[in-house]
Amino acid sequence: MAFEEIEVKFYVRALEPIAERLARLGAARLRPRVLEVNLRFDLPDGSLQRTDRVLRLRTTTGEPARLTYKGPGQPRGGVRIREEIEFTVGDGAAARAFLEALGFRLATTYEKYRCIYEFAGRHIMLDELPYGSFVEIEAEDPDALRETATALGLDWEKRIPVSYLNLFEKVCQARRLTFPDLTFENFSGLHIEAADLQVQAAD
Repeated sequence: MAFEEIEVKFYVRALEPIAERLARLGAARLRPRVLEVNLRFDLPDGSLQRTDRVLRLRTTTGEPARLTYKGPGQPRGGVRIREEIEFTVGDGAAARAFLEALGFRLATTYEKYRCIYEFAGRHIMLDELPYGSFVEIEAEDPDALRETATALGLDWEKRIPVSYLNLFEKVCQARRLTFPDLTFENFSGLHIEAADLQVQAAD
């Protein structure tokens, strides 16, 4: 399926109050909290990352694997809009072998726990990354993103315009981390501050 990805994310100090607000708003929980493991692929010369493109294979507990391509981001209404092509694959291991046979290489792995809600036709994701908690909103246009953020009590001016892997690069630079993967095991015992990520809490 090909479509425009219109989304925004916010760093938050705690996800529980957001979940409580969603419940008060009558939002439907589409998926409980589960672990997602994302494999990011690139060509040997790194040209996908260099041109702001994404090739990702995602495995989620209890769900089929999903293969995703994202095109370069284009600014609109204070957020980034990207072309996205995504489909499910029956065998994640075979999909990885297929990509590697075509010459792609595994560039990095990143993990997160995600719970998904729906409110007014928009998707709200409560994400736990190894370095902190985030709310990600997907909607039909930037105005709907802002409206939903306001309903959740999030400060629009604190929105984050970059990806989770971009934030990973920032925290690696700030804390002089050298491991290549954004995993819970790698971050075990580390306490990451908002300043390390160069973000501000929106809640």
